[in-house]
Amino acid sequence: MNADQPRPIHNEAELTEAEKHKTLKKVVFSSFLGNFIEWFDYASYSYLATVIALVFFPGEDKMVSTMMTFGVFALAFLVRPLGAIFWGNMGDKKGRKWALSISILMMSGATFLIGCLPGYAVIGVGAPLLLLLMRMVQSFSASGEYAGAATFIAEYSPKNHRGFYCSMVPASTAVGLLVGSLFATWMFNTFGATSDFVVDWGWRIPFWLAGPLGYITHYIREHLEDSPVYEKMQAELAEKGMKSEDKPIRTLFKKHFRVLAISFGACVLNAVGFYAVLTYLPNYLEATLNYDPGQASIITTIVLVVYIGFIFLSGRISDKFGRKKMLITAAAGFVVFTIPAFWLLNTLDFFTILVVELVMCLMLTINDGTLSSYLCETFPTDVRYSGFALSFNLANAIFGGSASFISFWLIDLTGNAIAPAWYMVAIAVVAFIAMCMTHDHSGKKLDDVK
Repeated sequence: MNADQPRPIHNEAELTEAEKHKTLKKVVFSSFLGNFIEWFDYASYSYLATVIALVFFPGEDKMVSTMMTFGVFALAFLVRPLGAIFWGNMGDKKGRKWALSISILMMSGATFLIGCLPGYAVIGVGAPLLLLLMRMVQSFSASGEYAGAATFIAEYSPKNHRGFYCSMVPASTAVGLLVGSLFATWMFNTFGATSDFVVDWGWRIPFWLAGPLGYITHYIREHLEDSPVYEKMQAELAEKGMKSEDKPIRTLFKKHFRVLAISFGACVLNAVGFYAVLTYLPNYLEATLNYDPGQASIITTIVLVVYIGFIFLSGRISDKFGRKKMLITAAAGFVVFTIPAFWLLNTLDFFTILVVELVMCLMLTINDGTLSSYLCETFPTDVRYSGFALSFNLANAIFGGSASFISFWLIDLTGNAIAPAWYMVAIAVVAFIAMCMTHDHSGKKLDDVK
């Protein structure tokens, strides 16, 4: 074609599809980035806990200081169900875009301010109190991020590829954990865990990064239209002279309580499994089995990298075989394999431990890579955000945040090193029963879910 010739004009359908794909990419990117911020903060706080303890809880006993640091972290989980109710209501009433745009500003702002807080040496007891306050605000706002991001993606995604696109959300969780782990490891190895730079400034850097990343996410979301599924519901209500429910959470409990209970059961395995596999097992190897911390760290890093790849694969497979089959498979896998896995960990052989953790990682990703699309497809549009947020955050608040504590407590109570495995099996049985009772809406148009 000569330069003087006009460019061919695409038909309207082609342009529409192109625009849809472009918008979907923006939605996925902003959702990935928003959830990444939350979990990068989580990882940074966990891996830098000993340093944060020196700044906010100085004392003779380092163990007590570290426990108090994690205590602040755990207390923040208590507000997650409240945040889920608030953001779920707002997301169903005012729109996904509104809730996600405001929540990311609150979450990233609180995270940024954690990096700006003066330590105990400057303002005394006010320092840990301000830390707790910022963690509460951060957790409250973050409780709407995961559910909202998944809902936003699901309502924009093609129905036959919904599982794959929704898997971006749990993938961003793993990326956040991985980057946080690598950053902490790099800083400790380069400067030393108790160096003046790390204690004074270094630990603050990951929290400061939340500021610009949060603003970028907010900017992208502000320049997006609300999801087509939500807009269609609003248009249909307008035609009937109606408007959105003032209290979607009330509708959720009144009309969809059974579905909510089943979804909670599905989320319980995800909550316990996630923290058990990615957080507890490395600590179990070191604290209970006296395994080399350096070797344990290498295994954890490998598992996190593989986990990210498995997540995408699980999402894509769920598009072909259905969410229900995938979630049942994951639950059955944990029931059958968890106890033998703990026995094999006792060999203390590097490659045996690596294979065991990779298998458990695979089972978790079958659940984690499928759960977000399953929850989006389970609830109708008018309560989708609320149903997802409440079932997911309630499970994490009750079972996720306590997973490591309960595991160590069971070992202490029974004197049996594999006692946590029985707890995991019991949780998996609950999830298995819940999944057998559910309906599969894989590939179904979301506005057809009632």
